[in-house]
Amino acid sequence: MDLLRSLPLGLYLEQPQTWLHKIDPRVKFAWLMSFLTTYIFANNIWRIMLVVLLIIATLIARIPRRVWRQQIGWLGILCFFVLIIASITPDALGVKYQSRLPLDPQILREQPQPTTTTPKPEVTIATPTVSPIPAITGNRQTYQYQLLKLEPVFGLGLLTVTRRSLDLAIRLSTIVFTVFYSTNLYLLTTAPEEITAGIESLMQPLRQFKIPVTEITLTLTLSLRFIPLVLEEVQNLLRSIMTRAINWKKLGFKGTVKVGMMVAERLLENLLLRAEQMANAMMVRGFTSPNQHRVQWHDLRIKRGDWLAIAILVLFWGTRVAIGGIDFSF
Repeated sequence: MDLLRSLPLGLYLEQPQTWLHKIDPRVKFAWLMSFLTTYIFANNIWRIMLVVLLIIATLIARIPRRVWRQQIGWLGILCFFVLIIASITPDALGVKYQSRLPLDPQILREQPQPTTTTPKPEVTIATPTVSPIPAITGNRQTYQYQLLKLEPVFGLGLLTVTRRSLDLAIRLSTIVFTVFYSTNLYLLTTAPEEITAGIESLMQPLRQFKIPVTEITLTLTLSLRFIPLVLEEVQNLLRSIMTRAINWKKLGFKGTVKVGMMVAERLLENLLLRAEQMANAMMVRGFTSPNQHRVQWHDLRIKRGDWLAIAILVLFWGTRVAIGGIDFSF
């Protein structure tokens, strides 16, 4: 089992170099923030369009099938189950509340005889008459709040799919896919050094407020470089457990928990050791501060393809304003 290949989430794809790799990281970061922000207060049509747009961008970029097939597959299965479970879950709008007053006004009129001689006025409550809503006739279809009724399955009782539950299901499933896959696609086509260089370039105005921009970007670079080391340590520990052929049935629950705690402790020790080795390597090379040891990995320049991506981004926001709508319902 190779976690570095079976779980490529958050890892950079070095080969082949697609047209997404050649776009400026600042432009790609703007696209990522657009995907994550245009979802807010948008209707379901726009949410579904974001999912379709991400899939089309993956196919057009000609990313190898071995890379995105497993990611979209597992993520699609997760979103499908979220859609199904949220659809059949009660939407809390069909709750029947009991009135504080009796439905029969005659009960309120029949008051007991007072003990004192002071007469009390008779209390009467007028019941408003509600005229029935006329049904829509003709070629127009009648409105139905409950879209589907399912027979009892596994003792769960009668399951219903309403308009509200279906709307919530579409929102949840699309936001899970958009957030996870858009971020993963950005990390897949952008090197860690490009990400930090782009973020540092965008954070230059914060230097006026004495914010350590270079230190923040250095920390981000080290954290991104540390992700493969974490996966490697987890992979080595799992292989060491598999080679020992532990009989988990004989261990029982307490033994399994004890072994899990020992493995977690060992993983933490290995990660701290890797971090210490990285710090010692930087100190041996004379590293004192990020400002004095800056290495320009990439020369950020806006090219012709980047201007085209910016123009499409403006059109993207215009389409969001035109058809995305504003939906404040939750």
